[in-house]
Amino acid sequence: MRPLSVTPSSNYCSPATQVFQRKRMRILGDYGNWRKEEVKLLKLLGPPLVAAVVALSPISNPPVSMGETVDVDKGGSLFSRACIGCHAAGGNIIQPGATLFSKDLQRNGVETEEEIYRITYYGKGRMPGFGENCTPRGQCTFGPRLREDEIRLLAEFVKSQAEQGWPNVE
Repeated sequence: MRPLSVTPSSNYCSPATQVFQRKRMRILGDYGNWRKEEVKLLKLLGPPLVAAVVALSPISNPPVSMGETVDVDKGGSLFSRACIGCHAAGGNIIQPGATLFSKDLQRNGVETEEEIYRITYYGKGRMPGFGENCTPRGQCTFGPRLREDEIRLLAEFVKSQAEQGWPNVE
């Protein structure tokens, strides 16, 4: 049997404090010990992480101009209206080797916006022309024609989507 000491030891805790500490350990685990380490790590990594988030956020990298965003939206809208029937998601349901992906465009000699414009305006092979003054008549669409500025927007849109691998077009 252990003798009872009259003087409290330096590690003495009252029974109520001991119960509280046991409950705390049960609820929080060993949280008290690693809390200091967590604070040190947060102080060390916090500033670089915040800098990275701010640098990569869209707020820090707005489009070059609002006009550029509007043009892309108009190009996407035109594409959905006039082209998506055959070229859904940049593909080609009529002629599989003539998709709007970069590798096929390059292989078929269509590498610039100007070449995309020319083919969209006058047509080529099975692709009908959509320009207002498209000739010969047999090569042109029987549907609605597009204005020159609309075809320019389409060419710009197709080129930018091809460079991105046609990420999101509906």
